[in-house]
Amino acid sequence: MFVAVIILSLLGFIFGISLAIVSKFLKIKVDEKLERICKILPGANCGACGKAGCFGFAQAILSRELSLDCCKVASNEAKVLIADILGIKFEKKVRLVAVVHCNGGCKVKDKFIYNGIEDCIYANLELGGQKECFWGCLGFGTCVNACPFGAISMSAEKIPIIDTNKCTGCGKCVEICPKKLFSLVPVNYDVYVACNSFDVGKLTRKICPVGCIACGICTKVTNSTFYIKDNLAYIDYDKIKDEKMLYEAMSKCPVKCIVKRP
Repeated sequence: MFVAVIILSLLGFIFGISLAIVSKFLKIKVDEKLERICKILPGANCGACGKAGCFGFAQAILSRELSLDCCKVASNEAKVLIADILGIKFEKKVRLVAVVHCNGGCKVKDKFIYNGIEDCIYANLELGGQKECFWGCLGFGTCVNACPFGAISMSAEKIPIIDTNKCTGCGKCVEICPKKLFSLVPVNYDVYVACNSFDVGKLTRKICPVGCIACGICTKVTNSTFYIKDNLAYIDYDKIKDEKMLYEAMSKCPVKCIVKRP
């Protein structure tokens, strides 16, 4: 018995040494820059950049397949460090966050009873959804499940609420919403148009009490900052010269579809 133990111990020792030697020669060499970049990236693996995860993104920027801007999650400070590793310059940009262009929710009646899967994508396949407003939120929270950072919740009014502190601007909500209700706006401006209806004003007002009626009052207050297209008001954030004008337009909007971000 004692001899057997010794033999097994010796064999274990020999196999251990052999594995150590073999692993040394067969070890896959990893680019030092790749390792450094991976340590700096947030590790969210959200896939917003188009790659399966942060490791894939790190490989893509090393090969110049993608630019640093493709990562929506990493902070400007992290991107500056990565740019230094890559030997390139990176200009800090204003962080983008998601907003929801709808405030109808329970204020808008259902045109029929929907008994299908409680998912906006499936509901939208049934005549554009159960809501009288064809363009509005269906309220099933598909965006909530799609957000990899837990930044979206549903209000009592069945409208998505964005937590700006958690939102990274990854754009997953923009992609998943069948009604295209989400967009990404600069975080330093907290006013946006909470409507997505392209119906004429008379019809919109009949269906939704807080829908845009394209009256144009906002465009007169702010010159070119607000504009009307396809019966709907938009904000051109690149043309904002005085933020006070946004609040003035918000106060004068007759249907209160210009709102402040929570």
